[in-house]
Amino acid sequence: MPLTHTSVVLHDVTFSWPDGATPIAGVSGAFSRGRTGLVGLNGAGKSTLLRLVAGRLRPTSGTITVSGVADYLPQRLTLDTGATVADLLGVREVVDAVRAITDGTAPEDGLAALFDVVGDAWDVEERALAELAGAGLPSGDGVLDRPVGTLSGGEAMLVAVTGVRLRGADVALLDEPTNNLDGGARERLHEIVRTWRGTLVVVSHDRELLELVDETAELRTGGLTTFGGTYSRYEEYLATQQEAARAALRDAEQSLRREKRQRIEAEEKIAHSERQGRKDVANSRYVKAVVNDRRNSAQKSQGARRGAAADKEAAARAAVEAAELSVRDDDRIVVDLPDPGVPAGRRLAVLRGTDGREVVLAGPERVALTGPNGVGKTTLLERLVGSALDGSVDGAPGATAAGVADGVGTGARAQALTDRVGYLPQRLDVLDDDQTVLDAVRAGAPHVAPGELRNRLARFLVRGDQTGRPVATLSGGERFRVTLARLLLSDPPAQLLVLDEPTNNLDIASTDQLVQALAAYRGALVVVSHDRAFLDRLGLDAELVLAADGTLREERGTGRVAG
Repeated sequence: MPLTHTSVVLHDVTFSWPDGATPIAGVSGAFSRGRTGLVGLNGAGKSTLLRLVAGRLRPTSGTITVSGVADYLPQRLTLDTGATVADLLGVREVVDAVRAITDGTAPEDGLAALFDVVGDAWDVEERALAELAGAGLPSGDGVLDRPVGTLSGGEAMLVAVTGVRLRGADVALLDEPTNNLDGGARERLHEIVRTWRGTLVVVSHDRELLELVDETAELRTGGLTTFGGTYSRYEEYLATQQEAARAALRDAEQSLRREKRQRIEAEEKIAHSERQGRKDVANSRYVKAVVNDRRNSAQKSQGARRGAAADKEAAARAAVEAAELSVRDDDRIVVDLPDPGVPAGRRLAVLRGTDGREVVLAGPERVALTGPNGVGKTTLLERLVGSALDGSVDGAPGATAAGVADGVGTGARAQALTDRVGYLPQRLDVLDDDQTVLDAVRAGAPHVAPGELRNRLARFLVRGDQTGRPVATLSGGERFRVTLARLLLSDPPAQLLVLDEPTNNLDIASTDQLVQALAAYRGALVVVSHDRAFLDRLGLDAELVLAADGTLREERGTGRVAG
């Protein structure tokens, strides 16, 4: 059942950027007290909406009413290397004030101001340590003064989320909090969400997290739809609703065809009647007065019949247009990978752990590389790709990529045995900011005509004037789509795809499209991802777990680890 107490109310909210782009247009709706998962396609404006609710942005028009104080955690944490855990928790000022008062180090003329800072939060350190412990994070003496730089990325995100809960805002807003979290950190984040007190609105494409919410809200062109249930239940409801909408559209289209046919038949009868009338006049079968009377009567009757037929057809056409509005036709990335022509069993890459165990990857096998944050998975991928880029693909299996020293990040080694390697990095920094979008993609497909490349780019939702824009002007979502297009539209196609957290910037629908494309891909695949649902859908041949000491072990799969 839907929750009844609203914490956030949006009324006809519109927001436009200075360049005229309008990600939010006329949105009305509400978020209830409890946990809400906010979903939508890339570019729908989810992050912008959170910033509007948090007061970080002001709507161009319309109103937003928040019951209490809103606290917002952005998708990407901007961390000062000199910051501490207390800073990340958002309690540094209060902690310092409490310490200065209790230690007697506060100046006499500053005591009043420090008491104002503390308020009733005299137990802030105890509560902070308790919240950290509850999240499975370090909580011993001195941890609040620990530099953030000593935390893993997953730990930093968990600390930041814990800070939102600790500060106790009435409405908490989290934007993609599970991005880049390893399995353990995700489980702890899920537990935080499961036990959240108060109002929580979380933007996410993490299906497991979206099964922990009380409501699902979808932002899309046309407004905000709220459903009382988890995302999977919303999908079921939406599938039923869309089937009914498509059936209604088919009925409306059938009625329109029928009304068109009847209008044509009526026109033919009217035309026949008019021809007969002209014959009667020509043959002088009737006196002129009778002919005129009949003609006037016929014209009135024919006009009424024409009008009735036209009205019925117009009504049927309007019914079709109304039915079409209920049937979704959202823009989604359409990925169609070419066949790279890799013979079955051809060796394409070798990965070797520090214990000497080797994994030989052959076409068309697919392997997931997993492990906790910070063990060096990205480093190993960079070594694999680097061995192809520096021309050392004919080197000894297991050799470290040229230019990358042993012992950096992970001691594991990697070697590509083909120079046709496609790489999607986590940081999306492979594009030249000074190039246009079209030129950036053409760098991977130099022999494809520009017109054909534009047609292919349209399948990645990069269209029209966008292809001529400098890469530096792209938004995060646009940059991701262009990077993905450059990878998947390369010519000749890659024989080995190397993907580092490919779903971090994809909406759920586009993730589905990527899964379908990879399922038909006939080359080899190495993917790093903490998205368990995504990995489970790839039909993996093996999952390799990388440890901090550089050892590789096969946790499940085909048992191809030798040694």
